[in-house]
Amino acid sequence: MIKKITCIECPKGCGLSVNIENGKVVTVEGNACLKGIKYAAAEIENPVRILTSTVLTKGMSLKMVPVRTDRPIQKSYIRQAMKKIEKICLTKTLKTGDVIDENFLNLGVKLIVTRGVSRI
Repeated sequence: MIKKITCIECPKGCGLSVNIENGKVVTVEGNACLKGIKYAAAEIENPVRILTSTVLTKGMSLKMVPVRTDRPIQKSYIRQAMKKIEKICLTKTLKTGDVIDENFLNLGVKLIVTRGVSRI
């Protein structure tokens, strides 16, 4: 199976044609550098993303606070992560970089605040 993706590893944005067999990358065409091959393999075989979202607050200076994971998580965990984030409600003063969850979804990543918030 051939899948077309755009490489985002450098500003060139090469259009890649990725030949996939049994969930593994067999060949990559269209890349202008070796980064394209590495990117295609990672994107097809184990896609990961930094999760960014917002969480609700109660009695705080903001109604919602932006958060993100400190490292990428597998794309397959995104829905589960969002369901957990929907249940979070912050009630204490936090500053940018504070950790809300040390081991988010037991994945070994931290969920951190990306904007400070204080009680009102």
